[in-house]
Amino acid sequence: MSGTYTLPIGPLHVALEEPMYFDIKVKGETVESLGLSAGHVHRGMESLAMQRNYLQNVVLTERVCSLCSNSHPSTYCMAVENLAGIMVPERAQYLRVIADEVKRIASHLFNVGIMAHLVGFDSLFMHAMEVREIMQDVKEGVYGNRMNLGACTIGGVRYDIDAEMNAFIRGKLEELKPHLEEIYGIYTTDPLILKRTTGVGVLPEADARRYGVVGPVARASGIAYDVRKKTPYCTYKELNFDVQWDTKGDVHSRALVRLREAVDSVSLIEQCLEQMPEGPIELERFVEIPEGEAVARSEAPRGELFYYLRSDGSDTPHRLKWRVPTYMNWEALQTMMTGCQVADIPLIVNSIDPCISCTER
Repeated sequence: MSGTYTLPIGPLHVALEEPMYFDIKVKGETVESLGLSAGHVHRGMESLAMQRNYLQNVVLTERVCSLCSNSHPSTYCMAVENLAGIMVPERAQYLRVIADEVKRIASHLFNVGIMAHLVGFDSLFMHAMEVREIMQDVKEGVYGNRMNLGACTIGGVRYDIDAEMNAFIRGKLEELKPHLEEIYGIYTTDPLILKRTTGVGVLPEADARRYGVVGPVARASGIAYDVRKKTPYCTYKELNFDVQWDTKGDVHSRALVRLREAVDSVSLIEQCLEQMPEGPIELERFVEIPEGEAVARSEAPRGELFYYLRSDGSDTPHRLKWRVPTYMNWEALQTMMTGCQVADIPLIVNSIDPCISCTER
């Protein structure tokens, strides 16, 4: 076919995991350009946050997203704590890191599992999801829930880990390690994976910087930026880990970065369980939130998460706003998709691990 025509995809499509809408200009089966249309699942959550008090918003922000649900309340709590000058107990900071890294492992395994499904490797997809169940068991055993953990509160955490639970988590991590190594080996050697993902959806470093992408998308394009290292929060400065990055900037690189990060997360959890001191896990009483404004940021599974809070001295925020990783990453699809095949569109979209519920809040 010699002519160029427009192909609408979304907002609901059997091959896409999120409700995104594209106007794609194609020539034959090759994508020439695309336009992104957003806003299909807007929920007005920032407005809701200004109608609830500070403690109620801990619950609300955890429902912004599912796969990175713990990152939202923990970052929100950090913003409140920065404004009020609240010192979080050291043990609680370690416990926050554990919750964050448990969610990171589960999120990354979900993404690489879906990627296997999109290339037609369904046995690997089912295996990755089966391995992810190990972390789901940790969530259910430690927090009592498989998705929203309810771990954070302003000034600390709502759960603790005793010796028995410590042993339970360590056992699950030991069970997980060989599976992560196996999946990584498949992703680096399997001909089907390599053919469908290598050189597909390339985002050069210059374009990554131009779009301001974050998280594994940025790190796979040669930008070794991780908030946990750049501006450490909680107890990350006390923990030993490397920033995982690559230079090829394609779908394959983004998968490998996530798998290596999952391995690092296992180590981070083990370090926390080993180093965590005794002591309180939350404030003895709630502290009044003064008038003013504050920010906080963290490294969510998809990248840098940023919260802005403004208070007028009442018990509800005057303004609460968050900027999520997908907001920074999805514009870069214009570069990643240009020149790709129509069949690769779902694979490239999945490689940025989009969270539309986070972005269209």
